[in-house]
Amino acid sequence: MLSSEDLRFFALLARQGNLAAAARALGVTPPAVTQRLQALEARVGLRLLDRSTRRAAPTAEGELLLAEAGALLQRLDALGDDLRARGGRVAGELKLVAPFGFGRRHAAPLLAAFQARHPGLRASLALSERPASDTLEGHDLALHIGLLRDSSLIAFRLAENARLLCAAPAYLRRAGRPKRPEDLRAHACLVIRENDEDVTVWRFRRGGQSAALRVNPALASNDGEVVRDWALAGRGIAIRSEWDVAHHLAAGRLVRVLPGYTLPEAPVVALVAARRGLTARSRAFIDFLRERLSPPPWRRPGAAG
Repeated sequence: MLSSEDLRFFALLARQGNLAAAARALGVTPPAVTQRLQALEARVGLRLLDRSTRRAAPTAEGELLLAEAGALLQRLDALGDDLRARGGRVAGELKLVAPFGFGRRHAAPLLAAFQARHPGLRASLALSERPASDTLEGHDLALHIGLLRDSSLIAFRLAENARLLCAAPAYLRRAGRPKRPEDLRAHACLVIRENDEDVTVWRFRRGGQSAALRVNPALASNDGEVVRDWALAGRGIAIRSEWDVAHHLAAGRLVRVLPGYTLPEAPVVALVAARRGLTARSRAFIDFLRERLSPPPWRRPGAAG
């Protein structure tokens, strides 16, 4: 008979991809992992994992066990969550993934504060710039900046966040201040490449009119902090999230460019997988985030960066 610990062990093996990595994750020796796997296979009478020195992959039977184990463990965890919630406790394990910049500045302290409020909770934060639809696997929820494109995920809106066109005063003194979007063609534009989007198309709206402009980037990076720092150093004009530059704008280190135009909104949202549903601990964390992000810290008077 298989226990829930057997199912968790096998799911970890499949996720890690080789026995050595699984041993490191479990804090045991590789021979101990091999012995435990052999004992599991002996109980079911089937080979569950094809393994070599470098790679371990589930057999057809292992894939079936993995699929069923995932569903069973999710139901078991959700049941435990619901029972604890009825007693007013938030416990278990909460796995969060967030973008690097927002994760460092906002998600990390918020997750720590939530865990301090609920000492029975074990919480972890992974930082990644991969699309949320890729990184959510293995996590309870993801924080995401911007509108949702993947309909398989459920979004919970947490906070408003505008995208702003900005530059350093020194750059604008040197290169002049654009008056219309078309003027940007004569400027050094700084772009962040992310999520396989066409980041060279900048979209503007004024009143009921919208326009799209393709820019020729002078500098590009896959790291938003690099792009922001280029703008601060006077290297050109960038589009950055309000949460990232509000304090620089307030201090005069950056200034708005084309303030009469708006860019597509980029709200802060929490994402969960529709197929797994919302656990009690995830629901409690989303409520906590809404509480702490209302109003957003970047819109509070005197808020520091």
